[in-house]
Amino acid sequence: MNTSLSHKKIAIVHDWLVVYGGAEKVLENIIDLYPNADIFSLVEKVPENQRVFLRGKIVKTSFLQRLPYVEKYYRYLMPILPFVIEQFDFGRYDLVITSSYCVSKGILTGPQQLHISYCHSPVRYAWDQYHHYISRFNNIPFIKFFMRLVFHYVRLWDVVSSNSVDQFIATSRFVASRIKKYYRRPSIIIHPPVDLSTFNLNLDKKDYYIAVARFVPFKRLDIAVKAFSEMPEKQLLLVGDGPDMGFLKNMATSNVKFIGFQNPEVVMKYLSRARALIFPSEEDFGIVPLEAQATGTPVIAYGKGGILDTVIPHQESSLSPTGVFFYEQNHKSLVSAISYFEDNIDDFNPDKIANHACNFTVEKFKEKLDQAIYSMSI
Repeated sequence: MNTSLSHKKIAIVHDWLVVYGGAEKVLENIIDLYPNADIFSLVEKVPENQRVFLRGKIVKTSFLQRLPYVEKYYRYLMPILPFVIEQFDFGRYDLVITSSYCVSKGILTGPQQLHISYCHSPVRYAWDQYHHYISRFNNIPFIKFFMRLVFHYVRLWDVVSSNSVDQFIATSRFVASRIKKYYRRPSIIIHPPVDLSTFNLNLDKKDYYIAVARFVPFKRLDIAVKAFSEMPEKQLLLVGDGPDMGFLKNMATSNVKFIGFQNPEVVMKYLSRARALIFPSEEDFGIVPLEAQATGTPVIAYGKGGILDTVIPHQESSLSPTGVFFYEQNHKSLVSAISYFEDNIDDFNPDKIANHACNFTVEKFKEKLDQAIYSMSI
């Protein structure tokens, strides 16, 4: 931490803490930067075997923490979350850093306090994913109407609450464009940290493709499964778990193998040996593609979102490419991209791919974030 900030009272606010995912990896490094900060979250229900990233800190939570089994349904409490986040009192803090992808940026602070929001994304299912989300309730008209009212209110609150942020920091150019679109606010871009220390370069690639993700609809793993059903001579490994497991297994052919949830060491082993990573979702940033590149494994990705910041597509640079993009989010486009990749596979140098990933290290994230916060606080 910059010594000029050591005397300041700092709070760090995260939306909710129920698993150790990408946003929590960012939080982990912010805690490392400011170890004396107090941590706040609406709910803290992290499993015991994943709690190391909290560095032994006691998280200050809202009254939602006392609700039984809240970790199973907290997302359905969206109508009241804006109200709940506003109940935290930050009057004693000089600096408040919010790690926000839902409501934490809506905290209340005073004119003498600095509020910096590291924005993973504006609330996607209230904005650009709204119609897709609402369509889930097409067969339940009353619920659909109720959700329309809820998200109308959420959008109004989301814009108004953005005015209380002194400075937005975006994870990627894609997120920065969304902040500008919805909040009419500028932001600076600091890419999330990627811990590459355990992802070692491997020159020995096997003849399989891999996808690593939580099995949920927006990850669009169905595209990958459909694509490989048309390429029975190629093998796809799916690493992960989630509510879409049954759906994906029902459409999968015998050349698609489900490995299940794995610890980071096993994931690294599979990634490092893969022919390429398949990444069919539109992400705000995307850490797995960088982990793959750190092992020298190229990426075949849907060319939209945060991936534009982290992968050098062969279509734009045949000298030092780290992947291939497909531009229509369907399996036909992915099949074409895989064919293009194999036609040009000799252009992909594992050493150059791994070197590219080094631009997104934990150390660079901490240095950039600390310097940005220091410059805003003087």
